[in-house]
Amino acid sequence: MRRLRILTWHVHGSYLYYLSRAPHDFYLPVKPDRPAGYNGRRGPFPWPANVHEVPAEEVRRLDVDCVLFQSATHYLEDQHEILSPAQRRGPRIYLEHDPPRQHPTDTRHVVDDPDVLLVHVTAFNALMWDSGRTPTCVIEHGVAIPEGVRYTGELARGLVVVNGLSWRGRRVGADLLDRVRKDVPLDIVGMASEAVGGLGEVPHDRLPAFMARYRFFFHPVRYTSLGLAVCEAMMAGMPIVGLATTALPTVVQNGVSGYIDTAPPRLVAMMRALLADPALARRLGEGARRVALARFGIARFVDDWNAAFARATGGPSPARLPSTAHDRPTASAGVAAHGDAR
Repeated sequence: MRRLRILTWHVHGSYLYYLSRAPHDFYLPVKPDRPAGYNGRRGPFPWPANVHEVPAEEVRRLDVDCVLFQSATHYLEDQHEILSPAQRRGPRIYLEHDPPRQHPTDTRHVVDDPDVLLVHVTAFNALMWDSGRTPTCVIEHGVAIPEGVRYTGELARGLVVVNGLSWRGRRVGADLLDRVRKDVPLDIVGMASEAVGGLGEVPHDRLPAFMARYRFFFHPVRYTSLGLAVCEAMMAGMPIVGLATTALPTVVQNGVSGYIDTAPPRLVAMMRALLADPALARRLGEGARRVALARFGIARFVDDWNAAFARATGGPSPARLPSTAHDRPTASAGVAAHGDAR
């Protein structure tokens, strides 16, 4: 397909970094004080040359093929401040990163427009949101880790990768983590993790190798999208232990790629088993890597996004656009055959 000029905001740095693998030019509005959403190419990411900054006051004069929204604030407020009338009428996509917060089943999505394409990052999110008359599709995560990074598991500890534990609280399992750490040795990394006794933030390009040394990856999150760090850990060959909630049951199969449950004592028992049996951990990690290679490849992710951009802009589609992810085998059916933060 032809190369597009896409205006979007910096909302989820890791996701934006992977999205920039698509063969298009991405323009990020920036403001002098770099507030949330307007911090451009900032952050611990090796941004490629196709990601550009543009002063917010100049956005309305920018020739763009598509506007990609990623937050309710930018859709409801900021577009009226920085976009031209023509840009507000042109091809538009809204990327929804999260499941509904106000109510899990009865929350109407902020977008109610048949001319906007609403992209969900998991089938669970698409199921839970009331998307009304807005056309939707699901594009599952795609990740890539540095060549040669593979699981070793030499550290007899578990690793947790979650941003903002101190202020996101129960939703991301902060209380559960406090309980589990009394029984199992765990290290925590992520944005502001120092506030809860963690090791701080690890640069994105170094994170896979950092994770691969740990015996297992623990995902304590109760209710959010599938974390990109989970996908990256699986790609490196780490076994996953986590709560059997939201999208994780479609990704992790007990005894094959890790262990999931809703009972913390059973999760603790599995973590102890992995610490005591490195061979078991390696076997489950190999299963996790097989799932990740089949389901979360970056090439599939780029193909799906190219198809979504083509659908929004009226161009020829280079690949089948997935209307849902339900036609893709999930972990509960074995290793997926074909293809959400931290």
